[in-house]
Amino acid sequence: MMLFERLRGLLPAKWHESHPLVPVLRLTGPIGMATPLRPGLSLSALAGPLEAAFKISRAVAVAVVVNSPGGSPVQSHLIFRRIRALAEEHGKPVFVFIEDVGASGGYMIAAAGDEIVVDPSSIVGSIGVVAATFGFDKAMEKIGVERRVYTAGDRKVALDPFQPEKPEDIKRLKTLQKDVHAMFIDLVKSRRGAALKGSDKLLFSGEFWSGTKAVELGLADRLGDLKGVMKERYGDKVRLVPISTQRGGLLGRLRLSASPEAGAVAFADDIVSAIEARALWSRFGL
Repeated sequence: MMLFERLRGLLPAKWHESHPLVPVLRLTGPIGMATPLRPGLSLSALAGPLEAAFKISRAVAVAVVVNSPGGSPVQSHLIFRRIRALAEEHGKPVFVFIEDVGASGGYMIAAAGDEIVVDPSSIVGSIGVVAATFGFDKAMEKIGVERRVYTAGDRKVALDPFQPEKPEDIKRLKTLQKDVHAMFIDLVKSRRGAALKGSDKLLFSGEFWSGTKAVELGLADRLGDLKGVMKERYGDKVRLVPISTQRGGLLGRLRLSASPEAGAVAFADDIVSAIEARALWSRFGL
């Protein structure tokens, strides 16, 4: 036994210490908006890190830090479902910490938490669906440019920004938005349940609130921060272990655009992605 203890003492402390351990994943940025140089949050990018976090046998819980203004409802839902599936498979509680903003798809991901913790100044909510575009048809007419599009299928150019809007196209889009919104509402109700305090008209209007107000409305459980809450729950010696969510690094992503042609496309995509991301963040004053 004494020999074992001596050998044990030669090993790095992290190999044999018995302090509670909590893996921490940071999910930051718009959801689903990805280019070779600007990777966004998506299930394909996060599947590995999520698996790694939940498979740590000594982990007493998993912490997810969310800082996202939203984006793709599909990717938001896929990430939500994966977190819940892993939590149930491994029997580990999930704590979600919303930093600057957990809105729209960012809040959908946050709803995967068994407990949602926010800062008093966090921006929380925006449970709704939005679609935005521009109309260039009048500008094209003014400068004398003619749009020529050839399709098989009369709905292939619905809501084309270079053509005038059609009422039937807008109606079809709004029907689609209602379906997605209804799914979002059901998801929040199933996760937050009796904690919600407020009418559906208020909670699911697309409005967003401060962290303090979100706690009052039942969209979050408490005010706090990652380190403080984890120490309160698991003791002062709890170890917070960051799990990297980066894939390949910057050099790996640059290789995708090594040729001049690919580089030009990647650069153009990155500009568009940056503009879209900036528009998402700016909705919340960030």
